[in-house]
Amino acid sequence: MEFEPLSLSNEVVEFDMIGLGDDAAVDMEHPVEGDEDLVNIDNSPAAATATAITVLAAGVGPHIAGGDTNLEPYQGMEFESEEAAKAFYNSYARRVGFSTRVSMSRRSRRDGSIIQRSFVCAKEGFRVEKEKHSVDGRVKRPRAETRVGCKAMLVVKIQDSGRWVVSSFVKEHNHELVPPDKVHCLRSHRHVSGPAKSLIDTLQGAGIGPSGIMSALIKEYGGISNIGFTERDCRNYMRSSRQRTLGGDTQILLDYLKSKQAENPSFFYAVQGDEDHCMSNIFWVDPKARTNYTYFGDTVTFDTTYRSNRYRLPFAPFTGVNHHGQPVLFGCALLINESEPSFVWLFKTWLEAMSGQPPVSITTDHDRVIRAAINHVFPGTRHRFCKWHIFKECQEKLSHVLSEHHNFEADLHKCVNLTESIEEFESCWSSLIDGYDLKEHEWLQAIYSDRRQWVPLYMRDTFFAEMSITQQSDSINSYFDGYVNASTTLQLFVKQYEKALESRYEKEVKADYDTINTTPVLKTPSPMEKQAAGVYTRRLFIKFQEELVETLTFLANKVDEEEMITLYRVAKYGEIHNAYFVRFNSFEMKATCSCQMFEFSGLVCRHILTVFRVTNLLTLPSHYILKRWSRIAKSGVILDECTTNFSNCAQESLTIRYNNLRHEALKYVDEGVTSLKVYDVAMSALQEAANKVALATKNGGRQDILNGTCEEDLHQSNEATTSHSDPPFGSQQSSYKDDQDRTIEKLTRQLDRARRKCEVYRSNLLSILKDIEEQKLQLSVKVQNIKLGMKD
Repeated sequence: MEFEPLSLSNEVVEFDMIGLGDDAAVDMEHPVEGDEDLVNIDNSPAAATATAITVLAAGVGPHIAGGDTNLEPYQGMEFESEEAAKAFYNSYARRVGFSTRVSMSRRSRRDGSIIQRSFVCAKEGFRVEKEKHSVDGRVKRPRAETRVGCKAMLVVKIQDSGRWVVSSFVKEHNHELVPPDKVHCLRSHRHVSGPAKSLIDTLQGAGIGPSGIMSALIKEYGGISNIGFTERDCRNYMRSSRQRTLGGDTQILLDYLKSKQAENPSFFYAVQGDEDHCMSNIFWVDPKARTNYTYFGDTVTFDTTYRSNRYRLPFAPFTGVNHHGQPVLFGCALLINESEPSFVWLFKTWLEAMSGQPPVSITTDHDRVIRAAINHVFPGTRHRFCKWHIFKECQEKLSHVLSEHHNFEADLHKCVNLTESIEEFESCWSSLIDGYDLKEHEWLQAIYSDRRQWVPLYMRDTFFAEMSITQQSDSINSYFDGYVNASTTLQLFVKQYEKALESRYEKEVKADYDTINTTPVLKTPSPMEKQAAGVYTRRLFIKFQEELVETLTFLANKVDEEEMITLYRVAKYGEIHNAYFVRFNSFEMKATCSCQMFEFSGLVCRHILTVFRVTNLLTLPSHYILKRWSRIAKSGVILDECTTNFSNCAQESLTIRYNNLRHEALKYVDEGVTSLKVYDVAMSALQEAANKVALATKNGGRQDILNGTCEEDLHQSNEATTSHSDPPFGSQQSSYKDDQDRTIEKLTRQLDRARRKCEVYRSNLLSILKDIEEQKLQLSVKVQNIKLGMKD
């Protein structure tokens, strides 16, 4: 879909239905049954008045000058003009509690002028079923039925004198009327007034979104019912204001996107149009960003707070975290319309560009419209609100509390960030609310009801790549920091966008270079630390090293054991009261900790590492090394599958066998020293086991098990049976069995040799593939260095 450059002037821009203007009533001659949430947001030049009626400049309806404000229409009532009659009936409807619209009109056959006009209740008549038209195969969402055949109406006719007189008035309605506190939601009574527009423009220029602007308006006007319009109307006004401000500059961006797609067909962009065929939102993503998503698309952040541009538009990047912990781009959007359907379109378009693979988790601003869109498009994705954004809201919503109580913010941070259990958080929150007498505060009640979507304690079981929300939000804003500011035009933005991408790419190449060409300093003699240094990227190894070194100050005590699973109580020396619990499966070499750091960040915590240390687990099992944090994170899918299989066969099998045998042997040691009698039994059992191991080693690692009985035991049993049997038959049976055994033994040895060779081949192939990846990385660094040298 292509759009011509926008060239909106200061003309009147009308939506589906229009209410009263700033200075006078506006024409309602051609109503269109459409979205109930759309309302007139621009001024009308019409200026007509009645003898006894004046229209208020604030747009809240007419009043009776010097008369009864509760005056009711009656037959014979006269007005100076048709507009005055319409304004009076709309004012009456506001007092009573219903919405009006223009219905039928009658024109003169002589000159075509209107001689009769009917104003009716908005619920008059019934909806006419129309053929549903689809756009790109999509059918519009059906709207709620609003018409119920109400007969209430006011009919006025023009007299020879030029005045308009009421010829018919029907008062009764066949439906419930709206109470005074909700009448502002009715279509004909909703209007964005001049003062409200000025305030919206000012707040929008400061980078505040629709929700924040509505909060400011409610405070300014003393309540939602006094504003005269809804948040949807505010969003519509902001959209039309942006479209007028953008003008033809959008064509510059569209031309840039078209040229990029012509250069590379993998470049993706899309433009959303609204019902007026005006450009609504723009989304684009380059091929590198789409490739990065295949490696690091497990967690995504969508940030609409970056509004530092000339047009006050939310510049919303989709970002993630790469294997160096750096922000990486997954696409960008320029939002003119911030409605729920627009966000639904944006998320669906982004998902299409990412081959339909949704992320595990997504972080956004604290916005109900965005939440509804995410629930619609990403039903299986864990949605988190940005904690940094909520604390920023706190400074606005609780400014009076912060000014009176200087410790409140610190207490709030402590409650949110430092509590370790749900019970502790609930208790701390109740104490905080009671202590500062904030039980009735609506905003605090709202964020408390949403606590499972932003308090870290509730989010630990989901992977977010160890991004605390504060760091994450800062890193996103810094992605384009220094390139986009309040004076940036779209023409300049295109150039700055390219520079920002190049800068980020150079930083990633530098991190790759540091990982390959620098050797980290080891702080312990642990084989696990050496293993991690060769697997993780430099930055991630430093984080792992911090956790590993901390284990030297932790103690692990066994508190329960059930078959292969042991429960440990892990605490720092001298802080026994602050303990964590680790469940360790010695057979599978898997552990889970109550802190859930591995689930949240993908790095093993110090508590699990402490358990590994006390159980003499010397190397890190492969399932605790996430590929997305490793040096080969950006290798292909085929290599990914091979690496997983090779690791399991060539490395993990040896490690697990070693650890299982050591674990079982240590059981005999622990229990064998309790008494001399038990010691003798343990020694005897170990000697018997040593003999069997020696025999199995001599037979090439084979010791057949038949129905639970060792081949050696079965052979001894056969010998005993043969001595009591007929010699000829016994000799034949023994000879036949020996031939079978020799054949089976020979084939088994051949199979074992083939397996060992295969394991060696797999290990060698894994090593070769890793070398190839290292060489590719080194070549990439060299190429980049050459480019930088040529630039200099």
